[in-house]
Amino acid sequence: MVLITEELVRKKSEHNERLISTLEEISLHQEDIEVIEHIQNWCRDLKILLLQSNLIGRLENLHKLKRLEYLNVAINNIERVENLEGCESLNKLDLTLNFIGELTSVESLCGNHNLRELVLIGNPCVDYPHYRDYVVATLPQLNSLDCAEITHSERLRALRELPKNRAIIVQKQTDQAIERDEQRIRVADQQSALAEHCAGIEDEEERIKAFWQAKSEHCPEIRTEIARQHRLGRERHETKSALDPPKRERNLFAPCGRPYNLNQGKLPFNFQDEADHYLLQLEVYRHLDTSLIDVDVQTNYTRVTVKKKIFQIAYNEEVKPDESTVQRSQITGHLMVKLQKLKVNELLTVKKSTAKSSGPPVVTGKNGGNQEEKLRGVVDISNICPPADLPDLI
Repeated sequence: MVLITEELVRKKSEHNERLISTLEEISLHQEDIEVIEHIQNWCRDLKILLLQSNLIGRLENLHKLKRLEYLNVAINNIERVENLEGCESLNKLDLTLNFIGELTSVESLCGNHNLRELVLIGNPCVDYPHYRDYVVATLPQLNSLDCAEITHSERLRALRELPKNRAIIVQKQTDQAIERDEQRIRVADQQSALAEHCAGIEDEEERIKAFWQAKSEHCPEIRTEIARQHRLGRERHETKSALDPPKRERNLFAPCGRPYNLNQGKLPFNFQDEADHYLLQLEVYRHLDTSLIDVDVQTNYTRVTVKKKIFQIAYNEEVKPDESTVQRSQITGHLMVKLQKLKVNELLTVKKSTAKSSGPPVVTGKNGGNQEEKLRGVVDISNICPPADLPDLI
């Protein structure tokens, strides 16, 4: 059972700097809350209270919220409307997808003169004959019921037929109350039998599978049990995660400080070494949002983080990070990183120029004229270097 604690309320009031005494709006949805408590004492100035998608079985402990304008308790286990007379400013009440069968309980809202919108969609009472006419006539202050505007002619007709419609409603809700009592007994027997069946299964996975495969009815008891099973499943998962060995952190640098080459995402890439720059082309995912890509250019390595996966490449020559550029193709989505070198590699420049020239070598004469000369014949290498004083070979 999840309780409404002060820590939970402060956590949900971060938009108000975690101050709860001046809080005007709070959302406590999907917390598996079963009982409404403490809110009226801690948050007297509340105007909007969102409690949808919980396990609340009863409307209570709200009468001190005099400024409350909007109350949302959709998708809960509420079976009747009650204890809202003190909410004087209540303007909209959302009770969608609950288990309200006692439709005459809406008469407790007659004193809420500021109530303009009421939503009861998905409750058993909406299937009663003349349901809408009865609610429209009982609550004349409403402007909208189940998201449909109430017309003046509709209200007049509903007021004329109110006594007759109320008698029909009372009979229908009595029948529904009898069915609900029978359902409680039937569901209790089913849950007891299922518990005995699961207790005889030793394997935990098979026991969980048996529970989820069992047939069940739509009622508050089943919703509560399903929520309990979900909670147990989360606890088991957290326990297993705590027992798992911690993942080994990947080292990005060697003990001497040299950066490692790393490609955690296994992204295809191309790295070119030019005379005055390096060119890195990284094939990141085409439709990936650019905000999920982080590029860090350093003097001796470049690191690209793509969806928390690291790509790191080191280079032999230092680069200028402030003159480097990073671009991304709008067509392919590939990342292009141009890294300007600190010093131009003259050797690569000579090789490049030599590869481009396809003619014979050119020799510069004494007079400055260019003379073409082709190397022909056999070269005698014996006189290139003078022989050292070496002993004779044996």
